[in-house]
This record gives sequence, C-alpha cells and structure tokens, in this order.
Amino acid sequence: MDEPDPTAAYPGHWEADVVLRDGSVAHVRPIRPDDAPRIERFHAAQSPRSIYFRFFAPMPRISAADLHRFVTVDHDRRVALVTTVRDEIVGIGRYDVVDERGPGGGRVAEVAFNISDAHQGRGIGSVLLEHLAAAARDNGVTRFEADVLPANQRMLAVFRDAGYQVSHHLDDGVISVGFDIDPTERSIAVRAAREHRAESLSMRSLLSPRSVVVVGASRDTSSFGARLLGAVIEGGFAGPVHVVNREALELGGTRAYNAVEEVPGPVDLAVVTVPAASVPEVVSQCADLGVRGAVIVSSGFAEAGPEGVARQHEVLRLARAAGIRLVGPNSFGIINTDPEVRLNASVAPRLPAAGGMALFSQSGALGVAVLASADRRGLGISSFLSAGNRADVSGNDAMQYWLDDPRTAVVGLYLESVGNPRKFSRIARQLARVKPTVVVKSWVSGYGVPPGHEVRRSDAPPAAFDAMLRQAGVIRTENLHQMFDVAQVALHQPLPGGDRVAVVGNSPALNALAADACASWGLPLAGEPVAVGSEADAEEFAAALQEVYARPDVDAVVASFIPPLQTGSEDVQLALQRTAHGSGRTTVACFVGPRLVGSPHDGLAAVPAYPLPEDAVRALAAVVRYSEWRRRDSGPLVDPPGVDRRAARRLVADVLADAPEGRDLAREEVVALLACYGVEVWRTVEVQDADGAAAAAAGLGYPVVLKAATLRHRLDTGGIRLSIADEAELRADVAEMQAELGARPDPGAAGDGPPVLLVQHMAGRGVSTVVTTAEDPLFGPIVSFGLAGDAIDLLGDVAHRIPPLTTGDVHDLVRGVRAAPRLFGHGGRPRVDVDALEDVVARVSLLAEDLPQVASLRLQPVHAGTDAVAVLDATARVAPPPTPRADGPRRALLAVP
Repeated sequence: MDEPDPTAAYPGHWEADVVLRDGSVAHVRPIRPDDAPRIERFHAAQSPRSIYFRFFAPMPRISAADLHRFVTVDHDRRVALVTTVRDEIVGIGRYDVVDERGPGGGRVAEVAFNISDAHQGRGIGSVLLEHLAAAARDNGVTRFEADVLPANQRMLAVFRDAGYQVSHHLDDGVISVGFDIDPTERSIAVRAAREHRAESLSMRSLLSPRSVVVVGASRDTSSFGARLLGAVIEGGFAGPVHVVNREALELGGTRAYNAVEEVPGPVDLAVVTVPAASVPEVVSQCADLGVRGAVIVSSGFAEAGPEGVARQHEVLRLARAAGIRLVGPNSFGIINTDPEVRLNASVAPRLPAAGGMALFSQSGALGVAVLASADRRGLGISSFLSAGNRADVSGNDAMQYWLDDPRTAVVGLYLESVGNPRKFSRIARQLARVKPTVVVKSWVSGYGVPPGHEVRRSDAPPAAFDAMLRQAGVIRTENLHQMFDVAQVALHQPLPGGDRVAVVGNSPALNALAADACASWGLPLAGEPVAVGSEADAEEFAAALQEVYARPDVDAVVASFIPPLQTGSEDVQLALQRTAHGSGRTTVACFVGPRLVGSPHDGLAAVPAYPLPEDAVRALAAVVRYSEWRRRDSGPLVDPPGVDRRAARRLVADVLADAPEGRDLAREEVVALLACYGVEVWRTVEVQDADGAAAAAAGLGYPVVLKAATLRHRLDTGGIRLSIADEAELRADVAEMQAELGARPDPGAAGDGPPVLLVQHMAGRGVSTVVTTAEDPLFGPIVSFGLAGDAIDLLGDVAHRIPPLTTGDVHDLVRGVRAAPRLFGHGGRPRVDVDALEDVVARVSLLAEDLPQVASLRLQPVHAGTDAVAVLDATARVAPPPTPRADGPRRALLAVP
C-alpha cells in the first residue's frame, strides 16, 4: 500500500466527546503524529495477552517503523481514531482500505481495535467501532473485515452486538468477520440504547450525588455562594457536605477547607460559585479530586462576549478531559426531592414539595419563575435542572435521565434554543411514549438565541420545529402558564381514551363557553351540555356527574361551577374528586372565583381546576391529542425495497470530485440519483420546433403535454398546453407558444434561437403534489410535502418532517396539509393512489437521510392519479454538507453564534 500523505487535512469534524458505559466522559479524535509518545505509554501498560490479541505475536516494544506507521495516516485510505481520558490514550481503532471496489462496488477496509486493560468493560470498543464506521462511510467505505483470535471474546462481542449483519468463519485458527457498515434499524437502535444507558447514568452523579462540595461560599449571606450552601444544608441533603473557602474555618456549621484538593474524597458533585476567571482552576482541581459532576452557577462566560466564550471553552475542555459532566455556566442550579437524596443545589429559597413532575429550564432567571409557578399550583417536583449556557448538559441529557426515573411521571421543558434538534426529536419521542412531555419554546432558529447559547444557524421555517415536536409526540405550549395547565391534567388525570367531551355545569353561560371552546379545539361534544340548577349543592352536582360518567360515549368531562351563597367551591371540588375518582374519565374543572389548584385529597386524585372554561378545555385538548399520538402505532422505519445506496453515493461523490463546492445536477443525473432509490422520473424530450415536437410525441405516445422549459410549472402564464391529442394540434400549439414566448428572454434557449420546449406524455386525471428535501445546518434533512399551485404558492400549505421517518410519519406528512382532502375524493373527485404517493415520499426521505450532500431536491410535479403516481420532473443540487449531522456524538468544539 502507498505511504499515506502526512499533510492530509485533519478531519476535526470527527472529534467527539462520548459518554461511556459507566457514565464518565471520554474524547474520541483522529490520531496525530504527536501521539507517538502516548502510543508508547499505552503499549507499555498493556498485558502480554492483550498485545497478543491485537498483533497475533509477542511485542514487548513497538519499533520505530511501526510507531511511525501507526501515527501516519491520510484520513482516507488509512484512518485511526483514539479515545483519550485526561489526554492519555485508552483505546485505538483503525482501518486500512484493502479493496477499492468490493463485491457491492464500495470500498472494503480491514479494522483493528486495541483497548487499554485498565479501561476494558467501559464500552470503549463499541464507541470506537461506531465512530470509525461513521468516518469510513464519509470516505466511501461500505464494508469492514477483521481477523480475531477465538479467545478474544470481548472483541467478538463488540462486533456481534453492534447491530450489523456479521458473517464469520474460522480459517487457520483465526476467526474472520465481515459486515456491511450501512446503518440498519438494529444498529441504530443499539447505538441509541447504548447512548441512553450511558447518558442516564452520567446524570445520576449530578442529580443523585453521594457527597457535595460547595466551592466559593462566603460569610456574606446575600451572596450566591452562601445562599447555595444554605440551600444544600437546609434542604437536608442526605450525604456529606463540604465547603471550600480560604477566609473561614467554618460556614453554615460545616468545616471550610482552603482548597479543593484538601477536601476528603470521594466527592460526586461540585457546586461552583467563584468568579468566572477562577472557574478553570477550580474545575482542574475538581478533576484531581475525582469529582464526577459540576454545577457552575458563576456568570461571565459565553453570555459575556468573546473573552467569556474562550473561558467557557477552556472550562469545557478541562471538564471533558477529566470525564466531568458540567451543568452551566450561568446555571440556576439543580434539585432532587427524592427523600433518599434531598438535594437543593440551587438558589431556590427552599426544597420544593416532592411530586411527579420533572422540570428543565435553560434560563436561570426563569428557573425561579418555573419553580414558583409549580409551587403555587401544588405541583410536586421530582427533580429540576437549570442548564444555563448549556455548555455540556442539555435538555437531551435530562430527558435521558427522566426516561428511567421512576419518580418522574410528567416532564416540563422551558427551551430558549435547541442545539441538536435531531437528537432532541429522537429522545423526546422515546420519552413521550411513556411520559407526557410538555415544551415551552421561545426561539426556533439561530436568530435571537439568548447570549451564551451556542447554536447552529438554521434556514428552516418555524413550522419545521413545530412539526418536529408533533412528530415526537411532544406537547408544545405558548408560555409557562399553559405548560402548567397541561401538566396538571397529565399528572393527576388518566389519559383520555378518545376525544368525546361531556360538559356539566350550573351556569348556562359557562356551559356555552365550554362547549364553544371544545368546538374551537376540535373536540366533539358527547350530547348537549348537562345543566344543573344555579342553586344546586355539592350532592346534586355529584349526581349529575355520576350520570355522565356512566355513559359509554364520554371520554372526558369539563365541569363548571359558580358557587351560590350557601355552597362553597371547596365542597363542590371535594364532591367532584370523589365522583371522578375511579371513573376512568379525564376530568377538568372551572371554578369561578378564587383560583383552586385542585390538589389531591384523602388519596383521591386531584381534578385540575381553572378560572375560565377556555383554559380548562385548551389543556384538555392538548392531552387528548397527546393521548391519540401515544395510542397510534408509528410503525417501523421506512425501508422500501429496490434501494441502491452505493450507486447513489458513487454518483454524488463523482459530482463533488468534479465540482468540490457543489453544483446543480443535470436532469439525467437527477433521474439516475432518484432511480437509485426506486423513484422513476417520466421521460421528457427537449425540442425547439414543431418537427422535433412531433417526433418526440410519436415516441412518447399521445396525448402529450407541451411546456416552456422556463415556465413548465406555471399553468397560469401560458407556458403549458395540456392533453394534446394529435400531431396537428401539437404543431398548432408549438407555433402559438413560440409566438407568445418569443419576446421573453429564455435562459434555456441557445443564442437567439426559439425558446426551448419540453414534450412529455400526458398523465391522467389526478392531483399534482410537490415533494422536497433540504439539508439544514441545524435540523439536518427536512422533508416537505404539499399540493402544487395556490395551496403552496399563496397559502404556504406545506407539511414538514425530519428523517428518519417511520411509516406513521409518512402517513401523517401526506395528511398534514390543509388541502389533503383533495387526495381522498373531496368535492366528488376520485381518490388518488395515496399508497403509491406515500411510497415516493418514503423513498425520498431515505435519500435525504442517507445523503447529506444532497443540499436540495425538488420533485414537482408528482402527479397522483387514481391507480399510480408519476414523477414528472425533478431538480437537485449537490454540495458539501453545511455541518456534520447533529444527531450523533457530542461535539467538543462549539460554534459561536
């Protein structure tokens, strides 16, 4: 093999921080020439058994030649990745291309791994295989092969458990394994499960620490440090509490140490409140102490300008090198009300009441409002996390933890930005399948992102974020008030089995308001509202409710009550709780007068109470839609037959080799690309005169359609003639169109010649639709669908989804536009072949997921007929991806907004 080019550009986008099986953090990066001393130290620490497993021979020392070969790579034919902990190598994975054109046409590479004896069992081999496969796919490698000794069961397990289709055979005492590295549904699931376990475990050291050290507490009781120390102690933290302060011997009844290194270990959590300039030193000392997690309350980082950005990057580098999970900087703190933990490492004045709602807030200031609002409503908290600048721990990490937390029943998230929407969508969907997840989101792109939040730019429309949340089953609300309105229902009431609502009240006016609200939110009424007398007492009200609960056509109940003079709302509320208990019906209430939060009573579930019927119905509607999503089977990931990914990758690679900055594809290239995914584009013939048109039509078959090349999608501009039945009509249409368009500049025409015309066979009766994809820097691929014409052009009636799509996602996407009834026979039209239309959408979504180099793709029109779908035209642009796909490893290098 040729010697690799040592000047090859370093692929920094392959660098990643990963959470290992034990919850600690390690760094994965390409190997560098200056790693030679680290490789020697790594090898010297390995056991003879591990060395034999890797090299099939004793090798007490690495020769100079071998060492040079190990660290000299071209990041293409020869690639090596290392895993480091505190800047020392603990794992190596490498591949060498052995066949440029393997059995399927792709490159084949031989792989080898070497994991430190001291770090085996932490999942490093699985992580390296995952990242090495991703790097290999970037370079056109489609298959890995490896030789493994039979006794090396750990390495065989790494290959076996990765989720690929692994073949193996024994040859001369060595097991030869091989597998294609295209992601499979199982390999994707394996990666997600590994990531979930690791990230969930890493969060436990933050939210369930065995011991805490507060660094920066002072005698000034108004300072953040003093308030934090007081909160930890007064909250009754179950483990040891340590304090670091150079100017005091004791604070809050706790001995104070001069420096972090003097604190007796082990310590799981450090709460840091020192000035920003001192934080890097403190984090470094925490690393020496073996701290697993840190909450940085201090401000003065990325939110404070370039100097703060640099400081935040340095703190993050130190934390990740040491395997420390980091909350903040600029964090309000964290809380865990578990009686076995009782952690209040925040500036909240007291530990909230224990309950089933978990809360996440990016904003420190709003963290106060979030907890106060939950307290006013009597909503108990399981745990709370304020991410601040979100340098490391994000809402994604918190959701991974809450997915497993038995004390959490409902999750509320206040988001000011989303740094990784694809990963958010995947984790949120998994979480929402078992626990209602309510989101307040204030921003949808890089524009307007709060200071300190480092987020990729996004060109996606705001509707794309809304669609992502719907796709994930997340309940989106407009503000914190609505979030807690919804949370009260989700936390205290059973999920509704349907959407039929009964209205019961002692006021015709309130009943009418509730009924109108149901109609506006699309909730059908189960009969006329049930009215009781205005002077009805609690017993009469309960009797009316019992009759409603006994009806089989009722899924949910809205109960409204204006208390008469002789009956208090508290009596009616208690009667409502007793009646609703065990009914299985979701119940919300409106009590006019002083706000009642509807707290549990004597073991009875709380019935959420609202001051207005509209508030009650809006919260109920959100939970109804969530319940519908949860009951619906989203189906498997789309996997249509007849897909040739390798041919598609070769086509795209050839284009970028010819035009490194990207270009629009020629029509024949678009046709070939779509053909790789089983999508056929109808033949179109370019002509410039009537004779050419006649010849084309004879080959295509009548009836035909005639289009002006530059106006072929605009029926209203005279650029299209439909249903041309014979040659005479065609010649007349050509002459007429040339006369009309002759004066118009036509980029498609050569020189001063006539406009370029297109001839195509005429599709039958049906509906014209548009299917597009775009590669967004923040969201990754976005697939969009709409009905061609005014629905898109004037009304913006477009639905969006983010791949990978399930069959249920495709179903929802096609039905997600307001004009969708036209596909199903609205107004007496025939129903089109929706199944075939969904097949095209599924194949296009797979292309978008597989090929981030396809910057944009537009299929227009996609003509949906009654028994088939025809793709009449398509355009595409190929370009280098704007950023690495976000749904993957945590990146160490953050982009400044």
